Amino acid sequence: MIVIVDYEAGNIASVLNMIRKAGGDAIVSGRADDIKRASKLILPGVGSFDHGITHLQAKSLPSVMRERVVAGVPLLGICLGMQLLALRSEEGVQPGLGLIRANFKRFGRPDLRVPHMGWNTLNVTRKHPLLDNIGEEDRYYFAHSYYALCEDPADVLATTDYGGPFVSAYAQANVVGVQFHPEKSHRFGLRLMKRFLEM
Repeated sequence: MIVIVDYEAGNIASVLNMIRKAGGDAIVSGRADDIKRASKLILPGVGSFDHGITHLQAKSLPSVMRERVVAGVPLLGICLGMQLLALRSEEGVQPGLGLIRANFKRFGRPDLRVPHMGWNTLNVTRKHPLLDNIGEEDRYYFAHSYYALCEDPADVLATTDYGGPFVSAYAQANVVGVQFHPEKSHRFGLRLMKRFLEM
């Protein structure tokens, strides 16, 4: 059972719709009991870092999610969900889930429009089933003001250029985060969701 984690900070209906289009069966839940039974987890998200982590804590979900990750359950974080997988973000003061050793920093160049919004490409830096056979024509939709700095470069899956390269996907074991929105990325996002279902 795929569980899309509901913590009042997500594009949840769009993610559920994309999973169904990809041939998957998912439920939306913020209940610890459902997360304990999940075979795959998706942590979507739109909004601010502290708001997101505070709502996860209010539902007593961080420890349950960590337990499922230790048990080998694949976890995909999307946009804010990717950021919450990390250690910290400049956007807030709360610690993240700490499942990926990364920190998030705000785009700071004065010539860059922030947030970074719109379509962009990926430069895949290492082999991973989620990003298998990405083509040069593949485009993904971004909407974010913060980007990841990974403590271990080996965790980086892909970079994207916005005034220079930034980390747009990372992974450690069964935990994967993508800064873009697959659920808003049409056929390219659908292909990625199908790969996640196969992981």
